[in-house]
Amino acid sequence: MIADFKNHSAQVAANLARIVFPPVCAGCRTLVREPGTLCPSCWPQMRFIAPPYCSVLGTPFAFDVGDDAVSPAAIAEPPPFARSRAAVAYSGVARDLVQNLKYRDRADLAPWMARWMVRAGAELTTDAELVVPVPLHARRFFSRRFNQSAELARHVARQADIPFDPTVVRRVKPTRQQVGLVASERVANMRGAFKVTEAGKMRLQSRRVLLVDDVFTTGATVSAVTRTLKRAGACEVDVLTFAMALPGDFLPEDADTI
Repeated sequence: MIADFKNHSAQVAANLARIVFPPVCAGCRTLVREPGTLCPSCWPQMRFIAPPYCSVLGTPFAFDVGDDAVSPAAIAEPPPFARSRAAVAYSGVARDLVQNLKYRDRADLAPWMARWMVRAGAELTTDAELVVPVPLHARRFFSRRFNQSAELARHVARQADIPFDPTVVRRVKPTRQQVGLVASERVANMRGAFKVTEAGKMRLQSRRVLLVDDVFTTGATVSAVTRTLKRAGACEVDVLTFAMALPGDFLPEDADTI
């Protein structure tokens, strides 16, 4: 009877919350039936990334080329991480969601974005033993007030039931924007930017890490963090992001995304 009363009270509270704070579209904020959903206008703009795709980079193929196929890009320059996956292409509403989370204090979007990430990265979360976000430099953290990657990572870890630690690795060097830099300059820009804490080294030993960020563009940032984690003792690193910039998706003003 007490349980029934608690369930009834919770339902009343939920209904009241819907009246006071009606659910709105995660993209355009028009009214919708369920929290964290998209309206009929925004939904078609989401380009979800699904197989067939490169088994390493997660970049979609135009047609099915067989199981475990690897893209020419991954063959030419094998990344330091084992696998990378993203939920959506970085364009349209997906781009707006990232920008709203990052620059407009829309932390309420993080759990819904994480839900899509967990679905897209199911094979990664199954193997992961620790979730770690890409860190912000302290200067940027204080100007922005929160790390959007850490918010996404926290909800991914909670939904997938994996330990989460945002303190394992720090960004110790402020870096330039990556747009306009050639490959060698991107690598140099990220060199020495990250450092694993002493406590973090203990947590990383022989563990498979799931590294979380908001957007995968060139991969220079997640590659630099991956190398830092592996040097500190991680046995392997996978990368999971909300969005991936595909050809034609990346805009110059989004240079600060990763």
